Amino acid sequence: MNIERIHHVAYRCKDAKTTVDWYEKHLGMNFVLAIAEDKVPSTQAADPYMHIFMDAGGGNVLAFFELPNSPAMGRDTNTPEWVQHIALKVGSVAELEAAKTRLQAAGIEVIGITDHTIFKSIYFFDPNGHRLELAADVGTPEMYAKLDACKREMLEEWTRTKRAPKHAAWMHDHSLHA
Repeated sequence: MNIERIHHVAYRCKDAKTTVDWYEKHLGMNFVLAIAEDKVPSTQAADPYMHIFMDAGGGNVLAFFELPNSPAMGRDTNTPEWVQHIALKVGSVAELEAAKTRLQAAGIEVIGITDHTIFKSIYFFDPNGHRLELAADVGTPEMYAKLDACKREMLEEWTRTKRAPKHAAWMHDHSLHA
């Protein structure tokens, strides 16, 4: 089997039209497809839905379901809100800075710009409560090679100890940058 790319990633939304309008206005995504059914094709459950698809660039699609007959949307209270998020790549730090300015001007609270050494990012929430990240890559080939060289060892140490391995501590401790 050869995975070519993500076909789409789907999340729930509170209101399909509000979601389309927000992603078009604030992230410049194009609305590419809508599917609505009274029965779920995979399970045959009677559960009407609106399924919307947004172009996230590069063949990537971000999709949402509005489910009017289901209980109100919530979130997993056992998972911190910073963990589950959708990260979208932008072309440069200048684009990231411009996006932050536009989002804040629209009244959207933005965290960052956060320096992750190999990329810089901002964080904010969509109208459904999904956390979004915009990221601009800034790493060097040497940085990526250094991270690649220790990934398995880090994973093995984490699996044994459940403590953060320090192989890549240089990413957030700027005094350690090599």
